[in-house]
Amino acid sequence: MLSLSDTTAVVAALRAAGCVFAEDEAELILATARTLDELATMVARRTTGQPLEHVLGWAGFHGLRVLVEPGVFVPRRRTEFLVGEALAQARDASVVVDLCCGSGAVGAALAAALGDAELHAADIDPVAVGCARRNIAPFGGHAYVGDLFDALPAALCGRVGILAANVPYVPSGEVGLLPAEARDHEPLVALDGGGDGLDVLRRVAAGAPEWLAPGGCVLVETSERQAGAAVEAFAAAGLTARLTVSEELFAHVVIGVRERDQR
Repeated sequence: MLSLSDTTAVVAALRAAGCVFAEDEAELILATARTLDELATMVARRTTGQPLEHVLGWAGFHGLRVLVEPGVFVPRRRTEFLVGEALAQARDASVVVDLCCGSGAVGAALAAALGDAELHAADIDPVAVGCARRNIAPFGGHAYVGDLFDALPAALCGRVGILAANVPYVPSGEVGLLPAEARDHEPLVALDGGGDGLDVLRRVAAGAPEWLAPGGCVLVETSERQAGAAVEAFAAAGLTARLTVSEELFAHVVIGVRERDQR
């Protein structure tokens, strides 16, 4: 029988279920569980393959504890690189949009770093938007349900300093190859990027110039093999585009800038 101090038993249960980082996960679960029943439930959920972040109810991201509800895309550590690149590109941004926001982790991290930016987040998934609304509320953020730019208030046109879009970029034919944690417990709409994985990215690139302020930037995460095509999509939309890479996080971020003299 488990106890709230029985690290050994929790580690053994997690290891038997194939959890690679059983010791670390056990520590987090034990620190989160408030009762023995809650501990047993959390261990059972994790050992049946649910993502650790869904079990805990939160994920660490860019120094924040972000709420993550079941059925919501789990923010990845590599996406912290996108946040850092956005801040490096537009540290003086006064309006931030987190598109395809999922839990709202990116928007919350940007707002926390910028201090007093106006924050808006949108996603096509109502469950994600409900979660994001809770995460961005401390920063005065607003969250909307809808398909990309259609969800945003028209008053934001031409005012956005940072447009962060953590778009889905897994090719449809490869979704079935994802780890079961993602494939079975995260929404398909947050993973499936279409035939070559770039369908949503191209739509974001095409629409971004209308929404960006002069000098504003749009950033998306993509894979190494898709990076060239993603840069081309940004350039085709009239943006000044470049690729940035973190070897440590194996992260690839494409940045597009609306030049200040661009009409």
